[in-house]
Amino acid sequence: MQKPSFNDIFMLLAIELAQRSHCVKKQVGAVLTKDTRIISIGYNGPPAGTYNCDEIWPKTGCAKRIGGRCWLAIHAEQNAIMYALNNHANVKNAILYITLSPCLSCARIIFSVGIQKVIYKDSYAAYKNIDVEEGLDFLHEFGVGVEQYHPVKGHCAK
Repeated sequence: MQKPSFNDIFMLLAIELAQRSHCVKKQVGAVLTKDTRIISIGYNGPPAGTYNCDEIWPKTGCAKRIGGRCWLAIHAEQNAIMYALNNHANVKNAILYITLSPCLSCARIIFSVGIQKVIYKDSYAAYKNIDVEEGLDFLHEFGVGVEQYHPVKGHCAK
């Protein structure tokens, strides 16, 4: 019997975590790892103590602000990184597994905290219907490894 790879395990966990999101528009999950150990997890949604979008605005989600962005959302990778740093975890040279490639703002954070590699499932540019993967381009430009996840044959990711 073939054992699942850590890439499969961590991406499947990110996919499951995405289901915890209160976002009506897009659910995203993230797993932050180091040396094959999980150091933090996250999913997109509002800051603790604010509104859960799916409860307050179940049909539309939160209102968009200037630039068309949700005004409550914290991205999954931001949640995972902030939790790790708030709990004094060393994220330098960590690997981030995420169900949606990072936006440019998140890419800047990923680079700034020293994460060495991002493994993503789906394209942010395709989701936003834009032509360029700004976040991935930024990470690549500044030496952060970037890899699109492809499940090992026999192990499927949802």
